[in-house]
Amino acid sequence: MSQLTGGRVLRRALREQAGRITGSAVLSTGHQAGEALVPVVIGVVVDRAVGTGSPEALLLWIGVLALVFTTLSFSFRFGARLGERAAEQAGHRLRVRVTERVLDPRGGADTGRLPGALASIATGDAGRVGMVALVLPLGVAAIAGLAVGAVALLRVSLPLGLLVLLGTPLMMLLAHLLGRPLQRRSEEEQERAAHAAGLAADLVGGLRVLKGIGAERAAAERYRLSSRAALTATLHAAGAKARHDGTLLAVNGLFLALVALLGGRLAADGDISIGALVAAVGMAQYLTGPLSLMVWVNGELAQGRGSAGRIAEVLNSPPAVGGDAELPGPVKGQVTVHGLTHAGLDGLDLDVPAGAFVGIVATDPAHADALVACLSREREPARGTVTLDGLDLSGVDPDAVRGALLVAAHDADLFEGSLRADIDPAGAVRAGTDPAGAVRPSTDPAAAQGGRADSGPRTRPDGPRVPAPREGAGHTDRLARALAASAADEVAAALPGGLDGLVGERGRTLSGGQRQRVALARALATDPPVLVLHEPTTAVDAVTESRIAQGVRRLREGRTTVVITTSPALLSTADTVHLVEGGAVTASGTHEQLVREHAAYRAAVLA
Repeated sequence: MSQLTGGRVLRRALREQAGRITGSAVLSTGHQAGEALVPVVIGVVVDRAVGTGSPEALLLWIGVLALVFTTLSFSFRFGARLGERAAEQAGHRLRVRVTERVLDPRGGADTGRLPGALASIATGDAGRVGMVALVLPLGVAAIAGLAVGAVALLRVSLPLGLLVLLGTPLMMLLAHLLGRPLQRRSEEEQERAAHAAGLAADLVGGLRVLKGIGAERAAAERYRLSSRAALTATLHAAGAKARHDGTLLAVNGLFLALVALLGGRLAADGDISIGALVAAVGMAQYLTGPLSLMVWVNGELAQGRGSAGRIAEVLNSPPAVGGDAELPGPVKGQVTVHGLTHAGLDGLDLDVPAGAFVGIVATDPAHADALVACLSREREPARGTVTLDGLDLSGVDPDAVRGALLVAAHDADLFEGSLRADIDPAGAVRAGTDPAGAVRPSTDPAAAQGGRADSGPRTRPDGPRVPAPREGAGHTDRLARALAASAADEVAAALPGGLDGLVGERGRTLSGGQRQRVALARALATDPPVLVLHEPTTAVDAVTESRIAQGVRRLREGRTTVVITTSPALLSTADTVHLVEGGAVTASGTHEQLVREHAAYRAAVLA
């Protein structure tokens, strides 16, 4: 597939709104034509009614003038409505396309871009491109108005008509040439503004961390420099727009003065009538409208082209990972890593049997992050493979992989809304609630301890995706079991409204430990065949951490679970623990064995 360009993005957006744009152009042309006819009709009134003293002719042409005003008013109203609708729809569709690319399971759109920058592109740039759908019909109408004016002037006087017909193309060429610097400045302005917005969003999101390490001043200075660069780019863009608009308006004024001067000279020589002079002067005044409109349209087109180029860059982002095959079922859950080399990992080999509970300790946190990125299919390794039940995942649809092998990152975000919606965003899990929204206590002792609520054997998943379970006792208690295992039931109990209580943006109304427990509950409630947890308890106290370790172990009994952590509480519950040093596995055993036999393990886990 060929690369998208800004021009192609812009043309597609306009094609999708072709009907509305055409309707708006037709109606707007009617409005401009009506405006152009007003001075012509007034000139006729002067010559045929006022000059002759005929009341009948006066009433007739006043009626014609009223009809012209009615038509142009109707055309303006409905033409503007269609144009605004086209602009909003075009901007909306572009926002959806950018959002879909950002959320594509293959990733890649966020590479080298801050989240705030992507948000700026999806909102500001999409809106600017959408505006082209509004201004394009107005530009067509302005040209049509100039054409009507030129024809009217040709009927009044050949020299006047030729002046307008020859001068207008030159004005349009000048507008195009002056719009090029504005387009470049607009692109830079949007780029700088997006970077500053993204940096501000990141700083606000990490404010607690910045305060904790005393880095507020450094962060503020970094934002100040970015904001200053954005301000400079904005001032340059504003200067370019001022020069663009000012130059064109000055040239327009000179052009119109020339038209009026020539018309006055012809009237003085008796070559045209008084009514024709009135029409010519009125037409010269009218021409300021479409010419000024063309100045505005050209500026919007320049900015729209720049924004379309930025959108094309996002849509052209190469995917971080590939694969389109489906996972065959049933998923047993055996995970094998062979020769994995990526971001510090050097030929890492790892085998996780189906149904095992395995711990991984990385002496370098960067190596843990690299392993998480490969297991979650966020990045392709330089070398090596990750297989699930013997199938190389590099050729499998990343979305299908994540339905069977869920990686819960330690920095998972929460969403604004109810606690229930954060834990169960897809609505696949339902828990019973009392009118206040609190979780009903389970009657099963195992569920109260974070284990299974059903006493019979559990059916293993029969495909790569876990289907929405049927409503029933086992299903309605799943959320309660996940809450108990993650100790998030305490969060629900403390929150006004319980599970239906509101959580602020990114869960900022909760403490760090509460957010971690809610994120862990969400991962457990999903109940995937393979679950990878990355440092799920770094912000909770020791007593709660111990409860979580036992609860997760019981809840995940018989299903593959990998915990990448340095938590002794979690590692002590694992069947096997692997120590990763220098990017490779250097030792394996139980937590107790590794504590006794390996100094590096003790330093990583007990320090």
